[in-house]
This record gives sequence, C-alpha cells and structure tokens, in this order.
Amino acid sequence: MVNYTLGDFLIKLKNAAMAKNKTFRVRPTKLILAVAVSLKKQGYLDEIKKEKNFSEFLLTFRNKRPVLTDLKLVSKPGLRIYTDIWELEKRRKPSILIISTPKGILSSKEALKMGVGGEVLAEVL
Repeated sequence: MVNYTLGDFLIKLKNAAMAKNKTFRVRPTKLILAVAVSLKKQGYLDEIKKEKNFSEFLLTFRNKRPVLTDLKLVSKPGLRIYTDIWELEKRRKPSILIISTPKGILSSKEALKMGVGGEVLAEVL
C-alpha cells in the first residue's frame, strides 16, 4: 500500500531514468496523469499508455541517455510548499517546477504566463 502515490510515481520516474530503462508502470490517479501530461509537454516523457489497472510511461531518450537527469520531490504530505507569482519571477535557476494551481497542473513557465502560483510538487533539474 502506498500512502503518497505522486511521490511514488516521481521516484519511479527518477529511478527509471537513472537505470536507463525506457518504460515503467504505476497505478494511475488523476494527479499522476496530470503531472505526466505536464512532463510530456516539457519533453521528459514520450508516451503515456493507459491500460485497465496500470499506466505505462515511456521516457524520452537523446543520444542513448534519458532527457531527465534529476528530479526532486518538493512538497510532501507532512510539509506542503507553496509559491506565488512573484517568487516564480525572481527564480533564476534553470530547473523547471511542477506546480499544482487552480488552473491545473502546470510547469513554472506556464504558471508565469498564466500569472498563477500554487503548491510546488516537484523540481525537474
């Protein structure tokens, strides 16, 4: 039994990239699928296959290496981290944040364009 399904998904994604596996499978939830779609828009995932009980995710590879190099889980069940639009504008790091906003799951670039903040779920380095 998994208590934090999003954290489990993100850790499996990171482990698959580190092991240079092309695919991995998890039980889907709406939040996991929304984060996966956001990662697909950013170019970290190639394909999302929905099956009856599992979803299979295909990682993007370039020059026989995964595009995803590192991923950091920011918000956890015991400590939620929130950001607003001003903190996103000040941010000068090359990493991309995955943010849960009132307008859905967005990357930090999309959140800046829409002018919204929210809970920071993960940081893709």
